[in-house]
Amino acid sequence: MSSPWGSSSSTLWDTLGQASSVAQLVGVDALGLVSMVVQAALVTRRHRDACVRLAQHVELVGSLLGELELAELMRREATRRPLEQLGGALRRCYALVTACQDCSYLRRLLLGAWMADELRAAQHEIDMFIRLIPLISLVDNSSANNRRAKQAKEGELSVVTNNSNLHIRFPTSALEFTEVRVQRATELCNEQPFLGKVNMQEQRIFDIEELLELCTRTEEACTGFVKFNFFQIVDATDNFSENKIIGLGGFGTVYKGQLSDGLMVAIKRLDENAANFDSELQLAKLQHTNLIRLLGWCIHHKERILVYDFMQNGSLDRYISDRTKGPLLCWSKRLKIIKGLTEGLIYLHKQFWIVHRDLKPHNILLDYNMFPKIADFGSARVLSSEVAEECTSRVVGTSGYKAPEYGSQGVYSMKTDVFSFGICVLVIISGRKNTILDRQGDTVGDLVRAAWHMWKGQRLHELVDPALGNRYEIAEITRCTQVALLCAQEDPADRPTMTDVAAMLNSESTSLPVDPKQPTALSKECDGEDKASTYMGQTSRTIDITITSSAPMSTRVRIILDPEV
Repeated sequence: MSSPWGSSSSTLWDTLGQASSVAQLVGVDALGLVSMVVQAALVTRRHRDACVRLAQHVELVGSLLGELELAELMRREATRRPLEQLGGALRRCYALVTACQDCSYLRRLLLGAWMADELRAAQHEIDMFIRLIPLISLVDNSSANNRRAKQAKEGELSVVTNNSNLHIRFPTSALEFTEVRVQRATELCNEQPFLGKVNMQEQRIFDIEELLELCTRTEEACTGFVKFNFFQIVDATDNFSENKIIGLGGFGTVYKGQLSDGLMVAIKRLDENAANFDSELQLAKLQHTNLIRLLGWCIHHKERILVYDFMQNGSLDRYISDRTKGPLLCWSKRLKIIKGLTEGLIYLHKQFWIVHRDLKPHNILLDYNMFPKIADFGSARVLSSEVAEECTSRVVGTSGYKAPEYGSQGVYSMKTDVFSFGICVLVIISGRKNTILDRQGDTVGDLVRAAWHMWKGQRLHELVDPALGNRYEIAEITRCTQVALLCAQEDPADRPTMTDVAAMLNSESTSLPVDPKQPTALSKECDGEDKASTYMGQTSRTIDITITSSAPMSTRVRIILDPEV
């Protein structure tokens, strides 16, 4: 659908009646424009969600720009032109967001349904600059560093960008592609910006002395939590042998270990840049049958290590996603897991006001009796009250399990865990994954929508994991599904508390008093959306990507995936 304003920014501004504002913004630099767009989005009245999403992407551009020497880059032809185009894109964003602040009848009549399309197109344009700005930075770095230039003459230029694991290489010969090396790409993609009040504790990084003091105080306050000698850890893991690795996460590596007394333990060796050590320490004060138990700690130079109970049966996702192991989880065991998770979350929420923020099958461990243990508290936060909401600038978690308000705005509360619990229950029942269709405005996932229609049509036998065969009670399936759908409601106010969940699961009534609302219908995919064609080599693990979009330029990159470690 074409825009009634045409493609030029001047035509757009004239139509929006913002000619005077254009003159005022001509001298504003890119960072100033970023701030103006973000502030304008906070007071929009129409298309508010779209404006906030656009401002989130613009805010990320601002974060990237903050790492650059803009004045120096504007002096160079190669880097000035794309930054000038970025300025034009930001001015268009400001025009659109400002227009959404006016709710007059004439303004609504003039803009009509076109505004939503224009906002989406602006977001895609900004997304292109999010991809481009790191490359601009690298061009600047390469020209400023003689040592790197010498390396380039010898073969290739290797650059490590600040605060990331990206390695980007520019070959000196006239090759077809820029090459980008990506390490831990999933970890990087889990971090998202947001608009709103920031909880600054999210950014706290403790030095070694602070951590030693914190661990010592925790050891004194918590019975059974002890200090381990580093050489005990080395012996238990055969010097951190790769054969002992049982898990990899965004914060570190987990090893299977055996102490000198024969006790089997799980040893988490945190990455040097992980800022979640203090969050994990919260486990030391938690004692519940459905929470993993933290046994001790070790800090040795830069090494930060935590020791946990070892769970013989590993994580729940290994059974749910495995065709051979799936049948080992009969319905009665799955129901016990659901109820065990309920009790564990009630304990966290009611006793300590702790929100986990990353509940998913991978973080649910199973002991020798297949009882569930909630694990990985690296993202957990303590709220000021049971009904409190907090905001974060660093959204972590896994797509498909994150609550809508948390994933898009960084807002989390007890209801964040309730949403994740609802998705976990649907996954336990069905053995399926929950996929979020971002391009179609999806907020809850395809599994939630499918389960709702099956529940509404009384076709829940279609939802049940085939690995269960006919060995289940349809009444229990119905109850658990309805509870899960109530937990997975888009609006946090519509979700029950975990105490309510326990009451509903244990009720003897044949029906629940509340019906879950139907998930919002998906929108059609935008015609102007960015598209990418990819090819993956079978031996080189190389992905060649050509990106074209509504932005004023396109780019081609080659992504080389490092082997998983």
